[in-house]
Amino acid sequence: MFRIAAATALVLASPALATQEYILPTLFDVTGVASDDVLNIRAEPGTSSGIIGTLAPDARNIEVVEERRGWGRVNAGEGSGWVSMRFLAYRTDVWEPGELPAGFRCLGTEPFWDARVEGADLVLRDPDNQDGDSRPVQAVLDTGIFRDPSRVVVAQEMTLFSHPQICSDGMSDRLFGLSATLVLHGKQPRLLSGCCSIQP
Repeated sequence: MFRIAAATALVLASPALATQEYILPTLFDVTGVASDDVLNIRAEPGTSSGIIGTLAPDARNIEVVEERRGWGRVNAGEGSGWVSMRFLAYRTDVWEPGELPAGFRCLGTEPFWDARVEGADLVLRDPDNQDGDSRPVQAVLDTGIFRDPSRVVVAQEMTLFSHPQICSDGMSDRLFGLSATLVLHGKQPRLLSGCCSIQP
């Protein structure tokens, strides 16, 4: 009887065990660091690697774009480094169905561009248009997969695609966790490529 009950409990527990906690990139809060200490950002994933920056013991909304052997890659200044995932607690409120995180923005070079949702509009800025080209957002689409960061922002005459992939802005040593493709519709359609960040 005990064996049957134990086997049943194991079968019932299996789906929960298989559920993925998070998909990167996503946001984390620093945890388990003493109030008079800091969390070191290291050049490479390992305690013997040089320190290139720090995070405060109460730092929140830290974007992790990649994970390797218990270390998470974060951006620090114009570069990126690694922090121990043991001291990071992931936020469950980042990727909600049909929504974008508050800090979501995409950018690219050659040509330079920046796009973000402001209110009910998708706003595209470039060096020739600092005020921005604003288009009403018609929909924010997701894959339906739990906590999948992939998004499509459908706006009037603009469609922004983003999906998880390590991405470089080509201007710094920072790395991003989302690649972006922006399609401009109209009489002269254009395609712009770049990266996205969710860091507030």
